[in-house]
Amino acid sequence: MTTRECDLLVIGGGPAGMAAANAGAALGLKTLLMDEQMQAGGQIYRNINGVSGHLGALLGPDYLHGRELAARLRGSAVETHFGTLVWEVTADREVSAQKNGQSFRLRAKQIIAASGAMERASPVPGWTLPGVMNAGAAQIALKSGASLPAGRVVLAGGGPLLFLVACQLMDAGAEITAIVETSPAANLLRALPHLPTALTAPAYLIKGLSMMRKIRVAGIPWFRQASALSIDGRQQVEAVRFHSRGQDQRIAADVVLLHHGIIPNTQIGRMLRIEHAWNQGQLCWHPILDSWGETSSPGIRIAGDGGGIAGALAAEASGMIAAYGAAYTLGKITEPERDRGTAMMRRLLDRHRRIRPFLDALYQPPEWLLQPSDDVVVCRCEEVTAGRIRKMASQGCTGPNQTKFFSRCGMGPCQGRICGLPVTQILARELRRDPGEVGAYRIRPPLKPIPIGSLAALDSTTTTGDDYGN
Repeated sequence: MTTRECDLLVIGGGPAGMAAANAGAALGLKTLLMDEQMQAGGQIYRNINGVSGHLGALLGPDYLHGRELAARLRGSAVETHFGTLVWEVTADREVSAQKNGQSFRLRAKQIIAASGAMERASPVPGWTLPGVMNAGAAQIALKSGASLPAGRVVLAGGGPLLFLVACQLMDAGAEITAIVETSPAANLLRALPHLPTALTAPAYLIKGLSMMRKIRVAGIPWFRQASALSIDGRQQVEAVRFHSRGQDQRIAADVVLLHHGIIPNTQIGRMLRIEHAWNQGQLCWHPILDSWGETSSPGIRIAGDGGGIAGALAAEASGMIAAYGAAYTLGKITEPERDRGTAMMRRLLDRHRRIRPFLDALYQPPEWLLQPSDDVVVCRCEEVTAGRIRKMASQGCTGPNQTKFFSRCGMGPCQGRICGLPVTQILARELRRDPGEVGAYRIRPPLKPIPIGSLAALDSTTTTGDDYGN
């Protein structure tokens, strides 16, 4: 069986992926882009090519900016493979992927992983009930099919996305019953030292203040500094309970949207065993990258929020920078050409990152969320509770990977995507160690479940690419 080769493979079709692929092709690289979705956009620009004019206007100019990137991609020499799941990447840059139920392989001289971010898990009592979802999931439903959550909606958590989704759903006609903000009062003091730098990125602050004003003008009940958050219900969501400003509250709800920030999707990097570091400011792992996005594995680069949360415009800039780094490594451009071509992108990247320390401090998740009570399920796939994880620590479990032997925690279909971070933080507290010492789950292929028949296709398919085109 022959293995097809390309100069640059971009994994992910969001802002970083589209920008990287467009730049790579423009620099003369034979460029392929693969994405699990059926069209370009990623999560932030999901359905950007198919959204109606009315819905596009409702979602706003930040969302519609994705049309320009997508249009450039369609007009470029990039070979796109949508509806394609990348399920293995090796250190020698051989990639296994699945499309139309069949797996195939190819090898790339350079790889840019632009797999984006995911929402932080919010393990609170009742979070597994039907009717509870992440705020981002509601936004995806709105973008994909103009779908709205039915009934009384309560949004709970903290961070800019929580307010953005509230405003978008409100404009679309959803019944927003309340916003329950869980950010502790101490966060404001923690954020104040970063305010002078944040003021140099005024557009982000103005946007945030505008969303908050919109919520207040709409008269939506807004509870701040909430704690002891839990969700009531027998067969589905019935109400949200919490404590705020000295009073216990109970609000009836049919849908609860949780959000406590976003974190890098590190699954590909973990599978490759590249070096990661614990980011205390964002309370998550991030890959260690050089100034051109290259990881500790030569030829493997990461761009966008997968390398550290900074937003869509920063992701776009980092994608282009990574592509220039790949082109220079492959001898397509000289060092002066590389540096000149990315000078403006670096300035933009710096500008868009200025707001992050302020936001990270202001919306850092509360301690009670990071250390859920014993009866709360943390690993949803295998139904392992926080108490069970603490008991494992007392029995000699020293890291996330050992929890698999003790309880199958982290061995479900999500491969530790959801439970990985809470498991690390719970163990760190119990073992009185830093999360960076405790470590994270090792990820093994396939990244997501695939049919046995798809694997069998590897033995019978010649990977010329003829069957896996645009």
